[in-house]
Amino acid sequence: MSQTVARAIDIIGFVAHQPRPLNDVAEHLGVHKSTALRILQTLEGAGFVRKDAGGHYVMGFQLIAYGQLALDQVEARSLAHPVLQELAERHGHTVHLGELVGDHIVYIDKVDGRGSVAMGSRIGLRAQTHTAGVAKVITAYQAPAIRERILDQATFERFTDTTHTSRESLVADLNQTRARGWAEDDGEHEDYINCVAVPVRDARGKVTHGVSVTALSAVASLAELRSHVDEFRSAAQQISAELGWKGHTP
Repeated sequence: MSQTVARAIDIIGFVAHQPRPLNDVAEHLGVHKSTALRILQTLEGAGFVRKDAGGHYVMGFQLIAYGQLALDQVEARSLAHPVLQELAERHGHTVHLGELVGDHIVYIDKVDGRGSVAMGSRIGLRAQTHTAGVAKVITAYQAPAIRERILDQATFERFTDTTHTSRESLVADLNQTRARGWAEDDGEHEDYINCVAVPVRDARGKVTHGVSVTALSAVASLAELRSHVDEFRSAAQQISAELGWKGHTP
């Protein structure tokens, strides 16, 4: 790696942590101020650094844009699939991976277990906001404005006796979901099926995906699924780590 490129990379990391004056950058690199200024001006022209109101150098907006592109290019489905497959094989139930796409939650992967049966979920289809566990767990962790936009898409159509048919009822469920750390579907779309869903975080710590384990109620009750929620959380944390999350799920 050329010395100039190495210094440029070093500067970006240095100013990313806190605003730095020219003197500090030069001292950090061990070069004359004119050399540091020349590199900074090149980086500033490319949008990799910028000056704040106090004249100090900080991370540029172009880096933020590239960082978002890098996050968007992470193929969550391929990273998560082995984990989903392992869950499906171990428990024999159907495992879904949902993703927040705009103001909707979409199924992006589905692995059928040995005891699974046909159900309405399909890869590429939207999950019902007011019934699907994976939709509820993702929605529960969104910022208020995003949550409201997602809720605006809910039809509140009644499918079974346990379906949420009002915004107030669903919001109460979402609040409970966030408080305990998982969502449930108690036969709310198909009365013979229930599920538990857990959140998945991206590199920024945002809940962008969710994993649900869905079972025939005759095979595994909701209480039975709940008893494995720690295991489901562990699987979700494994996927989160693959997506770049370095922290611990709150």
